[in-house]
This record gives sequence, structure tokens and C-alpha cells, in this order.
Amino acid sequence: MIVAIDGPAGAGKSTVARLVAADLGFGYLNTGSMYRAVALAAMREGADLGDGAAVARIARERTVRLGVADGADQVVLDEEEITVQVRRPEVSAVVSEVAAHPELREVVIRWQREVLDSGDWVADGRDIGSVVAPHADLKVYLTADAGERARRRHAELADEPGAPTFDQVHADIMARDARDEGRAASPLVVADGASVVDT
Repeated sequence: MIVAIDGPAGAGKSTVARLVAADLGFGYLNTGSMYRAVALAAMREGADLGDGAAVARIARERTVRLGVADGADQVVLDEEEITVQVRRPEVSAVVSEVAAHPELREVVIRWQREVLDSGDWVADGRDIGSVVAPHADLKVYLTADAGERARRRHAELADEPGAPTFDQVHADIMARDARDEGRAASPLVVADGASVVDT
């Protein structure tokens, strides 16, 4: 069984998906972490993040694994655990640009489908119900007002060194929404048959 949870940044997808997966005894697939891992790898290599072919090449040459360690999500790039690094503001600032490349999405969607083909999963992202798993047994679109999403994200980042201001987080949320909804490949949409939930 596949439960697909899509929606914009800060709507609570990861929190809800993690809880639902634990409650049902399903695997949890945070698809955004895959794009974050590739973005980090590309940044480390000094790649042109606007070059879709170059970013896709980097993805094909690397191995990204998602898992759970001591009850917390874990992201592994090749053999390096990068869970903290992929959540840093500099990665968050570029992940939408990187994820917009059709060449990269083709690679990452293949990874995601390989995972979802085995067992029962709750997956969250931007295009799970619309593109990755349109056959999902349950589709949910989580959303919330941009100001509320920015408030949540700002609270998450408040204790980090050099944390952005609320206005910076709000501007980033608005820009990210525009990129996610406007990209040519797998834009953020409410999938056919999805239940819309305002968090």
C-alpha cells in the first residue's frame, strides 16, 4: 500500500507522514531528502546548479540511502551520513532550483519508484500522487497559509547560528512555492483524487 502526501514547504508533510508511517507500521520515504542530498553533492563538487545535465550526472554517480537510526531520519550519501548537512540553509536555498531539472527528476523518480515497489510506504514530496505514484492507494495534499508555514519554519531554525529572520523565511517560502508550482517537470499540483487538508 502507498500513501502519498504532497504539498508546499512547511505544510507539515514530513511530520504527518512520519507519524502516519509509524502508526501503520509502514516505511517512510522523505523524497525531498533525496533532492537535498544531490544538491549537497553538487555544491561540494562546485557544479553549476543551473546545469541539469551536470547535476543529473552527479546523481547517477552517487548512492543516496534514507533510513532511520535511533528513531530519527537518516540521510546517507555514498557512505557518509549527511542528515544535518542537507537541512542547512545553504542547501534549502538551492534545492528547488536543483530539483526543477527534468534530467535530475528522471533519475530521482526512478530511485523513488524502486523504493515504493517494495512493501508498504508513506511518501511525502511535491509530486508523489501526481507523478511518482499516481496509483497510490491514498493521496493527501497538505497545505497552509504561507505566513503560517513561514512561522513554523522560522521557529524550527530559531536556535541555529545565523538563523534567518521571519521576513527572510517568508520570502523564501513564497519564492519556493513559485518555483515548485511553476516548474515544467513535475510541478506542485493537487493530484487527481487527492484529499486537500489545510494544516
